[in-house]
Amino acid sequence: MKSKEVREKFLNFYKKKGHAIHSAVPIVNTHDPTLFFVNAGMNPFKGILEGRQKAPNKRVVNSQPCLRVSGKHNDLEDVGNDTYHHTFFEMLGIWSFGDYFKAEAIDWAWELLTTCYNLPKERLYATVFEGSKEENIPKDGAAKKRWQRFLPEDQIVWGNKADNFWEMGNQGPCGGSTEVHIDLRSEADRSKIPGHKLVNQDHEEVIELGNWVMIEYYRRENGELTPLPEKHIDTGIGLERLAMVLQGKKSTYDSDLFLPLLQRIQEKSGQIYGKERKTDCAMRVISDHIRALTFAIADGGMPGAQKAGYVLRRMLRRALRYGHSFLDFSSPFLYALSNQVVADMKDAYPHLESQKSHIQATIHQEERHFLSTLSRGLVHFKRILSENPEKKELEGEAIFTLYDRYGFPYDLTALMAKEEGI
Repeated sequence: MKSKEVREKFLNFYKKKGHAIHSAVPIVNTHDPTLFFVNAGMNPFKGILEGRQKAPNKRVVNSQPCLRVSGKHNDLEDVGNDTYHHTFFEMLGIWSFGDYFKAEAIDWAWELLTTCYNLPKERLYATVFEGSKEENIPKDGAAKKRWQRFLPEDQIVWGNKADNFWEMGNQGPCGGSTEVHIDLRSEADRSKIPGHKLVNQDHEEVIELGNWVMIEYYRRENGELTPLPEKHIDTGIGLERLAMVLQGKKSTYDSDLFLPLLQRIQEKSGQIYGKERKTDCAMRVISDHIRALTFAIADGGMPGAQKAGYVLRRMLRRALRYGHSFLDFSSPFLYALSNQVVADMKDAYPHLESQKSHIQATIHQEERHFLSTLSRGLVHFKRILSENPEKKELEGEAIFTLYDRYGFPYDLTALMAKEEGI
């Protein structure tokens, strides 16, 4: 099942359940001063959940591009090192604003996953909030009882507060959640260790597909929890992971959301994906970052020296350095890859096509500017290391010189130092 069909099936399934399809908002945040970027599917509905705004529809479904590259939610350092982390991703969301609650949310989740997407029932696991004595919150017996209609006891797992209690922040709406996980291991591996023992244990083949948050409390400034006058459902399912599973892959980068990009990178670099860890990591970083940059620039973002612009500039320079150091790119290449992102995503997000020239020109200009100093900066970095081969720490003066003279953001210098064991 192609990712386009995965997205369409999701939206149409919930439309038939009475949900209005809500258009995605720009990934560069203009309506919330606390965030540079939209980093979760709930961002556009924050005012409704907090009770400041009236919901235009009681039931909503959407597909929202998100960027997690700064602040509390930041996956930047993990991208490339494994096969499933991303800075940019699409969150498939379902919302009930004071309408239905746990029973319908769980029933429809099961129908979506097993009937609409035909996922194997014996490989699915549900987590349910175990409660919190210190918060005086009871176990979520209602959610567990609902899951028992579909799953045997050993496929329902109690989850702690860290895994199964969602909060918007130190103050605001919150509540317990129920997640659905899938076990992608081979039958031989599954026979050795039961799947319920690996749920929420960071196993690469026992992964979370989605999270259904039952918002029923409000966290006050003093930490006290009080019941909300209306209860809400806030659901997020990652399109990248769902597409990976439905396409029979073990890595999100092997899904059709990334394969065309990886193919273009291989063609341009002459390297083959899947042969060497360093080049694989570089290709994953580049494919992730160019998706993020393409969407952010199309939505009004610009690489720059401050705030959101500086975050985008850091990402662009990080991708360039990986291409230069591990794939032997010596001239601009990222701008051309943005064309592939537009081609792959324009059906779902038509504004990308109209912004294609602007996206290319913006990235190309940034590439040319940084590439002029990148090589000299790398030479300077290697000279620092050669002067003291036993060096275990990089001094502030060296870090500042790399930033001030060669344009290396701190996190890029830290990444290079880490690769050298410093």
